[in-house]
Amino acid sequence: MKRVTFFLALGLLVGLSASAQEQSAATVRVDKTITIFNDVMRQVDMNYVDTLNYENLTETAINAMLRKIDPYTVYFPKEKDRDLKMMTTGKYGGIGSIISLHDGEDTSSVSKQIVIATPYEGKPAQRNDVQAGDVILSVDGVSTKDKSVSEVSNMLRGVPGTKVSLQLQRYGEQAPIVREFDREEVHMDAVTYTTTLPYTDSLGQSHLAAYIAFGEFTTGSAQEFSNALDQLVYVDHADALIMDLRGNGGGIVDEAIKIVNLFVPKDSVVVSTRGKIQGSSRIYKTTYTPRYPNLPLIVLVDKNSASASEIVSGSLQDLHRATLIGQRTFGKGLVQNLRPIAYDGYLKVTTSKYYLPSGRCIQAIDYAEQQKGNALKRDSAGGILPDIVMEDSAKLDITYTLYIKNMFFDYATRYHYAHASIDDPKTFVVTDEDVEDFCAFLEEKHFTYETETSKYFKDMMEMAKNEDIDSATMAALQALEPQLQPSFREAIARNIDEVKEFLGAEIVERYFYQKGRAAYLLRFDKEVSKAVETFDQRMKP
Repeated sequence: MKRVTFFLALGLLVGLSASAQEQSAATVRVDKTITIFNDVMRQVDMNYVDTLNYENLTETAINAMLRKIDPYTVYFPKEKDRDLKMMTTGKYGGIGSIISLHDGEDTSSVSKQIVIATPYEGKPAQRNDVQAGDVILSVDGVSTKDKSVSEVSNMLRGVPGTKVSLQLQRYGEQAPIVREFDREEVHMDAVTYTTTLPYTDSLGQSHLAAYIAFGEFTTGSAQEFSNALDQLVYVDHADALIMDLRGNGGGIVDEAIKIVNLFVPKDSVVVSTRGKIQGSSRIYKTTYTPRYPNLPLIVLVDKNSASASEIVSGSLQDLHRATLIGQRTFGKGLVQNLRPIAYDGYLKVTTSKYYLPSGRCIQAIDYAEQQKGNALKRDSAGGILPDIVMEDSAKLDITYTLYIKNMFFDYATRYHYAHASIDDPKTFVVTDEDVEDFCAFLEEKHFTYETETSKYFKDMMEMAKNEDIDSATMAALQALEPQLQPSFREAIARNIDEVKEFLGAEIVERYFYQKGRAAYLLRFDKEVSKAVETFDQRMKP
């Protein structure tokens, strides 16, 4: 027995010794790389011809290093702590608006302008008559010319209670206008839209399904979701739920657990994490009796549903608590934790991976391959595959081109100033006359439509000229070119329903903001229609 104990102890010592040697070797490698970096910085400091911005160089070097690890391990210096706060709380000090970069009015030039894309309803910008389509000329007297969206965004943000002065160029106005008001702590709502949708059960009886669009998992978002669901069930009398997680990029895992806990029994395993260091491996369970244990539930997901939204949808699927509809999710199953860094900075670092109750890992890309010098590949088993898969309707057609070139947006700006009001989002219709006016607007803007196929065709023709292609074949290829380059009017006619949908959404948002846009688009939503149809087929009174 003593010999067995001796050999067990010896084995343990050998194991500990090997582990210590591995740690020691790693420490030596880290120390070596730090010494090299410090020496390079000193040599550049002493010998470089111009004065250096050391803080900028250090941040650039760190971020370049972290990008070699994965996209989610990020350094936040003290100066960017408000970005970190925004990520975790959904709050920031600012004006409450999205801005974007648009082409200037002079389409013959390459001028770019920073434009108010979306003022959020009820936030400082909207309350002080800052409108979508306004061009930001200056912020607090500082010109925005040649500045990036990120730079102007930083100019707009600041300590709540401080004044901000915007010089704006508004559509139809000759002279710039000025809007001055206080910045506020802006909280972005996690629940972006709610409503009820009628459905009929298998016996022909009428019911209402609650619909909740949920945008992000930030501090307090689970309570916001729960409050919205209580309203829809107990006040509006819904008896089923469609939870929309499409486009939800995730957030705080504890908020995801709380939402799952609304629907599954206490002590159910929702997700687990596994990492290499002590403390990074953990099992997350529900902690209280569910509020809605029997509420019929459908979850909508798509390729942009990631992280915490995959935990919610995947665990509800594994626990046989919900039906999932949509497309395979993004596959972001990496866990990040915050670590304090010298001089009040933070490192958001990947520490482990998420595993669902069935044991499957959410992560679709193995970033360790990048460290080995191999190309990154997406694992087809990563992410969450819905129970009912629906085709992704996104296409590289005329609608896509009009959208990315801001033609819908710019026309909606003009439409807004020509029409004092429009019908309710649930009944508003884009007429054929509106489409004709839109086409006239495109002609005025000298808009040209080039298909992606046409772009590749031009490259192919250039290659063909340098190869041994006979004249008859070249002539046949050249005859194809006009057919690959349709007029934008022809392309719009072929995609008229989709063009009307996108155009209507932009117009409605000018009058009814984000909730109005959501209400309008719900009328055309195939996934939502499928969810209602699924309740129609499966529900029993």
